[in-house]
Amino acid sequence: MTDAQWKLLTDVVHGRHTGDPVTGFIIDSPWIPGWYGVTHLEFYASDRVWMDAYRKVLETFPDTLFLPGFWSEYGMCTEPSAFGAKCIWKKDQMPHADRIISDVAQIAGMKIPDPSSDGLLPFMIQRLRTMQPEIRDMGHEIRFAIARGPLNIASFLMGTSELMLAIMLQPEEIHRLLRIITDFTVAWVRHQKAQFPSIDGILILDDIVGFIAEPEVKAFAVPYIKEIFSAFDAQIKFFHNDASGLVSTPFVAEMGVNLYNFSFEHSINDIRELAGPDVALLGNLPPRDVLAAKTPGEIESATRKMVEEVKDTSRIIWSCGGGMPQDVPTENIRAFLQTVKTVS
Repeated sequence: MTDAQWKLLTDVVHGRHTGDPVTGFIIDSPWIPGWYGVTHLEFYASDRVWMDAYRKVLETFPDTLFLPGFWSEYGMCTEPSAFGAKCIWKKDQMPHADRIISDVAQIAGMKIPDPSSDGLLPFMIQRLRTMQPEIRDMGHEIRFAIARGPLNIASFLMGTSELMLAIMLQPEEIHRLLRIITDFTVAWVRHQKAQFPSIDGILILDDIVGFIAEPEVKAFAVPYIKEIFSAFDAQIKFFHNDASGLVSTPFVAEMGVNLYNFSFEHSINDIRELAGPDVALLGNLPPRDVLAAKTPGEIESATRKMVEEVKDTSRIIWSCGGGMPQDVPTENIRAFLQTVKTVS
């Protein structure tokens, strides 16, 4: 993000923006490789391809925010790799991390990974170091420390169904696992901040928060996510959960969140009521079934309807309800951006 983009983002989030509507998208490897015309494996394996792909995105869409910006990642293998998960790579698919926990009794022997040395994390940092001069030559800085959330990481390590069952039947063991993961994640975001002092935001992604009921949200999500968002004093505390959010949204402010990306299945009005007036919202066009699948004309109609239905347009970054999905073409994104500009 440039200084001007960062100021715009912080102004929106903190309620200072009164100008033209602001648009933005979460972008990473589900979308960028196919849009840029390379395989997933090329995108992950080559710093040059990664950098050129991000450069092309920013040159093609200069008038929108891309969050978190220059995201050094290896898909869902990122954090599990630090715990020793085997990463399975496919040429044209997101990588997959094998489970490492087949019995909750194994949790007792787990240790906190070192983010400076374990798994793929050092490669992520080195990619940013290598490309930082070019990023700065473009007028941008590295702005976010990024991690999957504790429940999300736990689901990779032991399986989602197994995690859900263990939360209900073996809660003490799951709290022990979440303690290990949270300590690791706090260290990981602090390590990113230490390597790149320009970082002033934290992005946490955890869809599993949308799979559990309110008592479990209070016990297994809120305290751990709050601790991660408190790892250092950041201007932007950005939370992504594009699974069901009606149960968890009332607690996002308590978690420390001030920017929230949520499921397209919920209206912006409903999420505003639940999250409160001080949490900025990023959404909320259906990403796959509209932004990726519809024609530009249909996207214009859907976007117009979305914007016109919102009662309070303060603290909103117009986007889709989740990250940019695969196969969204340039013309569809332009249709969305142009419609927001003309309707708002």
